[in-house]
Amino acid sequence: MFNRSDIDDDFWEQLEEALIVSDVGLKTTMRMLDKIQAQVDEQSISEPSDVKALMREEISTMLKDRSEVEPIPSDIPVVLLVVGVNGSGKTTSIAKMVKTAKDEGRNVMLAAADTFRAGAIEQINIWGERLGVPVISHRPGSDPGAVAFDALNAARARSVDLLIIDTAGRLHTTHNLMEELRKVRGIVEKNSGDFAERVLLVIDGTTGQNGLIQARSFTDAVQCDGVFLTKLDGTARGGVALSISVELGLPVWFIGTGEDAVDMSAFDADAFAETVLPKASI
Repeated sequence: MFNRSDIDDDFWEQLEEALIVSDVGLKTTMRMLDKIQAQVDEQSISEPSDVKALMREEISTMLKDRSEVEPIPSDIPVVLLVVGVNGSGKTTSIAKMVKTAKDEGRNVMLAAADTFRAGAIEQINIWGERLGVPVISHRPGSDPGAVAFDALNAARARSVDLLIIDTAGRLHTTHNLMEELRKVRGIVEKNSGDFAERVLLVIDGTTGQNGLIQARSFTDAVQCDGVFLTKLDGTARGGVALSISVELGLPVWFIGTGEDAVDMSAFDADAFAETVLPKASI
């Protein structure tokens, strides 16, 4: 598309279609194209290849984190409430964060507050044993708020630097899920003490605009601070990152790039834009 000879209506239509197919979403796509077209007119740009450079800059700008909230501060203890639907890669993402934090020398603890699935409690305990970190858990069906409360007290008593709390991703209805998460969030807020609070939303990068719908629901319920975008190694798209950033104002903090505990990295807006629109022709 960027190797075309001129910029005409067909070029803009193809570009719009490409962005939507890449899961950027209609609203964010139109906002981006409006800005790009205005710059093309102002600068009298006539080469499609120059539009590519403008788009790369715009994508990077749209994805820059302006929240000024450090994801996981290193100088104070942090309680990280992890939310997201089942199947999004939530448990694996937690394991990746534990591995990274431990490698940085932090004292980490896990809490299995998805008490509605016995399998979820078992998964967290397996990862805790595998990575050498303690896990606070109760019986299946117990109160998840009680797990969060006990975990905060245990973390404080053991001088833990990072407490990561897993939460339920599916109950019988969305309403029930969000109400339960609100309760857990409220308990964390009331009992966090000297712990900095963060709410991290895990989104499957392959789910497209469903990811945006999920992000909106969770943010409305528990005021998420940032996003862990998973499974980017399994999709050629990942444009939902733009929709989440632009429409919800949520920064992408981390990305998952594989199944192993080491396969994660901090999100880099410039690197993402360069990956989507490489400078060198392919």
